[in-house]
Amino acid sequence: MPAKKRAVLIVNLGSPEKLTVRSVRQFLRHFLGDPRVVNLPRALWWLILNFFVLPFRPSKSTKAYAKVWTDRGSPLTYLTQDLTDKVAQRFEQEPQVSVQMAMSYGKPSLSGVLRKLHKAQCEQLTIVPLYPQYSSTTTASVFDTVAAELMKWRYIPELNFINDYHQHPLYIRSIANSVLKTWAEHGQGELLVLSFHGLPDLLTKKGDPYYYQCLKTAELIAAQLMIKDHQWRVVFQSRFGKAKWLQPYCVETLMALPDEGIKNIDIICPGFAIDCLETLEEINMTNKEVFIQAGGQGYQYIPALNDSDANVQLMLDLISNRGS
Repeated sequence: MPAKKRAVLIVNLGSPEKLTVRSVRQFLRHFLGDPRVVNLPRALWWLILNFFVLPFRPSKSTKAYAKVWTDRGSPLTYLTQDLTDKVAQRFEQEPQVSVQMAMSYGKPSLSGVLRKLHKAQCEQLTIVPLYPQYSSTTTASVFDTVAAELMKWRYIPELNFINDYHQHPLYIRSIANSVLKTWAEHGQGELLVLSFHGLPDLLTKKGDPYYYQCLKTAELIAAQLMIKDHQWRVVFQSRFGKAKWLQPYCVETLMALPDEGIKNIDIICPGFAIDCLETLEEINMTNKEVFIQAGGQGYQYIPALNDSDANVQLMLDLISNRGS
């Protein structure tokens, strides 16, 4: 019996297609227009988005993107593609398996890639959102798009949706090894800061497990590193708006650390599988300056796993369903 046609989609959030205000505005309109991303009444948010956010934020965001943009474009896009290509190479002897990249916002669009798989008569479909911790604002949004597209199909393929891997042994070990490598090369700071993307506090109260999964991830990484409680700390970055978000806030913590006598830190963002604007510009540039201006001296950003061999192996394990 011939093997079934199988597709693996490695899905990330996405980036503007070009380094222009217009392109950034289009991206933000799509991204911030997703009801999963902003949990406000639609009519109210439409007014805020179109009259207070989109007229001003794209220009500021474009300047931020310019700091990390390369000849290959957005780091998030090309690094996700590099990871996808390396995973695909592992299936070169299995022509019935197709490994592709897709983006929730931007190109290649998730819905567009799914339509191509439909035409190719895909029989098995594995979706790997590159979000280690489940959140209704990210992982669930990917599922929404997949479900909406599959509802149009007469034949529904076997579906395997990876909804999180926040305590997967390979993931924890890979992050810990990245930290150890940095310490071996640059020395160990007084504190390891584990910064995760923030969410409105209200989402946790409504049942989103993201906050607790972030804490679990951090605890497992600290245990793998065999460091004591006072040697690591969890913070949340990228607060947006005036509502209460997950705490402690990253910027406020960085401003306070020097007064606590902690002037040399290492910082890593375990919630990001791929380096992007939030890690490269916000954490490694803007927040570094905040820390130094507050009296800090040493600030070492530890990169995401990106297209490393460790991340490739992790993807392969998730795809094969051997992981936990």
